Amino acid sequence: MSHPADGAPGTATSTVPTPGAAGSTAAAPAGGGEPVLRAEGLVKTFGRVVGLDDVDLEVRAGEVLAIIGDNGAGKSTLIKCLTGAYVPDSGQLYLDGKPVHFRRPQDARDAGIETVYQTLAVAPALDITSNMFLGREVRRKGFAGSVLRMLDQRGMRASAEEKVRALGIATIQNMSQTVETLSGGQRQAVAVARAAAFGSKVVLLDEPTAALGVKESGQVLRTIKELRAAGLPVILISHNMPHVFEVADRIHIQRLGRRAAVVTPQSHTMSDAVAIMTGAAPGVDR
Repeated sequence: MSHPADGAPGTATSTVPTPGAAGSTAAAPAGGGEPVLRAEGLVKTFGRVVGLDDVDLEVRAGEVLAIIGDNGAGKSTLIKCLTGAYVPDSGQLYLDGKPVHFRRPQDARDAGIETVYQTLAVAPALDITSNMFLGREVRRKGFAGSVLRMLDQRGMRASAEEKVRALGIATIQNMSQTVETLSGGQRQAVAVARAAAFGSKVVLLDEPTAALGVKESGQVLRTIKELRAAGLPVILISHNMPHVFEVADRIHIQRLGRRAAVVTPQSHTMSDAVAIMTGAAPGVDR
């Protein structure tokens, strides 16, 4: 069988949320306790093409787990299996130690898993608050909300401001500002803040610094560190090795649909990781 390049095939809430592998190259998780999200033996095929071949993964509270790999390594397929965009052919996902079965992305979101994709799903013409609550607008209590269906604009704005402050996003001051007026880094920060507001379990970030300048990338990396400091597990998919080594606690290396190794920035250099990723150095054959 051959392995594909990564790629895709294709309600109002009642309350306002408040912030709040084996072998020598397998690294122990940085966070303590049981994994928040764990995958065991994930397999996903597309006809005769193998996307994932018996892949394990785990991430704990307060940990940044980076996933790296060449095109065709299975990164995107893995993320889609974790978030309900794909249903794995076999294998099992566990959330807080309990088996879960995601049949669609909404199932993962309902379980507290939020994803920020490289192509940001933001509405440029709407303001920051509206974007953070997009699809999850909060209605007022009582008659105004239940009958007149009026939105709790004040409550949503206060919650959005609190989340932005909690993440240390100093470049966003006016929550009424439309997203189309923001820089690339600020837009990414809005998307991450939205994910953090609703991602009560895990936040996944797909190439969050792609196409951003040095200053804007630094802003996003600081936001990732704030998520970790808040105790959230973060899964980061990135081709930018310096960024990976700056923020990751552990690095999951994919190669040809399999998990080749799990390393840390302390145990391996960037050159070591690239060598495993490309097959120039052996990893953990699973």
